[in-house]
Amino acid sequence: MITFAWPWILLALPLPLLALRLPRAAAEPGAALRFPLDQGEAEPAVEGRRSGAASSIIGPRLAIGILAWTLLVIAAARPEWAGEPVRVPVSGRDLMLALDVSGSMEQADYELDGRMVSRIALVKAVAARFIARREQDRVGLILFGSQAYLLTPLTFDRASVATMLSEAVVGLAGRETAIGDAIGLAVKRLREQPEDNRVLVLLTDGASNAGGIAPLAAAELAAQAGVRVYTIGIGGGAVSVQTPFGARVMRRSSDFDPQTLRGIAEVTGGRFFSAHAREELEEIYAELDRLEPSARDERPFRPRRSLYAWPAGGALLLSLLLAAHAVLPEDRGSRRRVAG
Repeated sequence: MITFAWPWILLALPLPLLALRLPRAAAEPGAALRFPLDQGEAEPAVEGRRSGAASSIIGPRLAIGILAWTLLVIAAARPEWAGEPVRVPVSGRDLMLALDVSGSMEQADYELDGRMVSRIALVKAVAARFIARREQDRVGLILFGSQAYLLTPLTFDRASVATMLSEAVVGLAGRETAIGDAIGLAVKRLREQPEDNRVLVLLTDGASNAGGIAPLAAAELAAQAGVRVYTIGIGGGAVSVQTPFGARVMRRSSDFDPQTLRGIAEVTGGRFFSAHAREELEEIYAELDRLEPSARDERPFRPRRSLYAWPAGGALLLSLLLAAHAVLPEDRGSRRRVAG
């Protein structure tokens, strides 16, 4: 069915009738603006010859003007076609990702598709697939190094979050690691959301060595706000590297602090995960899918399609037609006077 977004604008339809009650301007010699619908002030020299033509034009012009005004008001009221109601699933989860972009994340000690890649490259590749699976969730993104920054607020637009994630670079927020600040910023963004739906996934490869709040103190604030924090530690294990002399097992250099990350998870009711390889990181995201399933609810939604362009276009065409009628009779009269 057709509805109007601003139906109160239809009250403007009778406004032209007020013009009929306004007093006419006194006739003054000299130049004047002539309204095309007013044919009563015709030139005396041609009044007799044009009276018949004027009487035949006043009716059509007035009707065209009224119709153009009506279409213009209808267009301003924003007509919309409302389709059949459909039921749309709505998420019950608000999920914030906090990604460490400190200097140590550029170490290339993980294997992806047969080649060694940096830690942040691996995290971005796996996290992008995790975001794609959260079809009915609102997802946000925080980057933290020496400071914490909100890169993407909570949104259903997962494509935009994935794009911003892919553009994250090491050192964008500083070279150190402020885990407490990242948790505090996430709590600030999540605490006003519905309870039992506030989740933070924090990924880091180092110990907190910057920021204005200690990680465990920030975890206490998160627990008070009802935010569950799942911590993922990257690095700290061993990696097999292919050398000209064969495979060699090397220890990753990292100030990895699993005790603090485990304490953050325990205080907030989350879980701690340690990822030493790409497969483990993917398993962690799969486990998070099971721990925090997308709560599916359904709400009625009626799709709407705007129709204002049709009456607006009709009003424009009628206005052009009215302008043509206003000009052509004067031109024909001028030619007849010149010929006479």
